[in-house]
Amino acid sequence: MITAIVLVKTAVDSVHDVAQAIAELPAVTEVYSVTGEFDLVALVRVRHHEELADVIPGGLNKIHGVQSTETHMAFRTYSRHDLEAAFSLGLDNS
Repeated sequence: MITAIVLVKTAVDSVHDVAQAIAELPAVTEVYSVTGEFDLVALVRVRHHEELADVIPGGLNKIHGVQSTETHMAFRTYSRHDLEAAFSLGLDNS
């Protein structure tokens, strides 16, 4: 699975509508409103790199209110859940 993190700048008065439209795209798993230079962060997950062209420039960037995007490709995923599962022996901790 390929994960792209897309940082999105929107028009100030359309953050909510843009976030909703992005969230409806099939390959988008999560959309966050954030503080800072960008207004939204979208997580895009696809099976093949070629699919990113359909989702980001072909879909996300065409949503009315999206002013600009910056895309970052994830190399590896780290999460507390994954780390706990990796070190678990399956024993009941109770």
